[in-house]
Amino acid sequence: MTNPTSATGFFLTFEGIEGSGKTTQIERLSRQIRDSGQNVVLTKEPGGTPLADRIRAILLDPQEEGMDALTELLLYAASRRQHVVDLIRPALERGAIVLSDRFTDATLAYQGYGRLLDLDRLQTLNRWVTDGLTPDLTVIFDLSEKEGLERARERNRNSKLLQEESRLEGEDLRFHRRVREGYLALAESDPLRYAVIDAGGSPDIVFERLINLLSERAKRIKLVPASL
Repeated sequence: MTNPTSATGFFLTFEGIEGSGKTTQIERLSRQIRDSGQNVVLTKEPGGTPLADRIRAILLDPQEEGMDALTELLLYAASRRQHVVDLIRPALERGAIVLSDRFTDATLAYQGYGRLLDLDRLQTLNRWVTDGLTPDLTVIFDLSEKEGLERARERNRNSKLLQEESRLEGEDLRFHRRVREGYLALAESDPLRYAVIDAGGSPDIVFERLINLLSERAKRIKLVPASL
């Protein structure tokens, strides 16, 4: 049976709670891969295509704080479907290394563990909208929910754009604790597909941990050793 994940490319996703630093790390990794001469596509969820970006604006608008949990889920699913069809799968079929800041695991962590929606239904929805597309490796950046929220809120105060996309930071600490516990449960359920990185410390320290991890777990990607 053909592996539905990727034809010749490599699909790497980054996950973590708000403020875990995954976006900083994925952007830095993308630059290093590009500098090595490899074909890399950097993208994010929700978003990644013009239509998905419009859905993102709705999902992350702090004025939409009363959004129903199922409505939220279906908007994420619609955004993801367009993202897969228009960008991710074509890039993988070209042989690119695709780096995505969040993917299907975010639905399980946020809508499943965070919003307490049925995990089996979420798994079915994820498979349906992606045609079974699964990352080759998912790196989870783990940080305490308290520190993550403090980081995220400080970041948002310093960025007008992020102030306008900060609905999730408005959730209480219990929600973010459930999300973090969800990510860790996912990692424990399938250690071959997931890897957990301690996201505490400076960006340089975390990046060194990331490079060391990928050197072992993602040999398809050519990387400069972190010590150089």
